[in-house]
Amino acid sequence: MSKKNRTGVVYSTNPDFHYQSDEQSEAETLPPAQQSLKIWVVKLGGNKVVTAVRGFIGTEADLADLGKQLKAACGAGGSSKDDEILIQGDHRDKVLAWLTGKGYKAKKAGG
Repeated sequence: MSKKNRTGVVYSTNPDFHYQSDEQSEAETLPPAQQSLKIWVVKLGGNKVVTAVRGFIGTEADLADLGKQLKAACGAGGSSKDDEILIQGDHRDKVLAWLTGKGYKAKKAGG
């Protein structure tokens, strides 16, 4: 058993005891008009260029759904994790046009 998962309570004799986790619940997804997304072009190891969309506020499921739609619109692969969407290749203009067409507030960021 990993020591990282221990929270201090092993056993309680109190019949009214309810375990409370310290984990934060996911934030509710804001509507597209209230989202403020930034579109970056990032170089990863091996000179690979990816388009990163950052600033999404919402659940992981909604982030994954938006990432899937963006990847389909760009015709490229990618991933959605750690509160950002990564799309393989430089697709800043396509992503910006698609997001603004769907009602998101988005702008290019970085160099």
